[in-house]
Amino acid sequence: MPVERTIENIYTLLEDVKDPEIPVLSVRDLGILRDVTISPEGKVAVTITPTYSGCPAMDTIEREVKEKLIGEGLDVEVITKISPAWTTDWMTEEGRQKLEDYGIAPPAETTADKASLFAKAKVVRCPRCKSEETSLISQFGSTACKALYRCDDCLETFDYFKCI
Repeated sequence: MPVERTIENIYTLLEDVKDPEIPVLSVRDLGILRDVTISPEGKVAVTITPTYSGCPAMDTIEREVKEKLIGEGLDVEVITKISPAWTTDWMTEEGRQKLEDYGIAPPAETTADKASLFAKAKVVRCPRCKSEETSLISQFGSTACKALYRCDDCLETFDYFKCI
């Protein structure tokens, strides 16, 4: 018996498509999965938005979205939409928790970082020991969308997912 294809069913299938740089996060967790539509003819259109222009993971994500849905017997088109620009505000709360559980501090604020405008140091909580006594080591971590921090209590270094 064929499975009924609904938009929610497609979203659920796409939970299996992970960010290649942070494999605990799905494209839905990250908020880059923007829309799913199904035409009257049954063609599925999936709209994704890159986390930033030039993100090297987008080609892989597009390919994996197609592979997942074609593997389910669906006719699929992936549309990349750059406006409005992605923001960390689009991340799910579950995604933020997964980041921390994975050892990456989630974005500390809900909008772009403006701490430098007010000469205030950002408080980034250590994902390992939960201390707020941390120090910025580099504006760039293991990827361009992360910064590198060190916990002043447990002395471990960790990535921080920047607010965009």
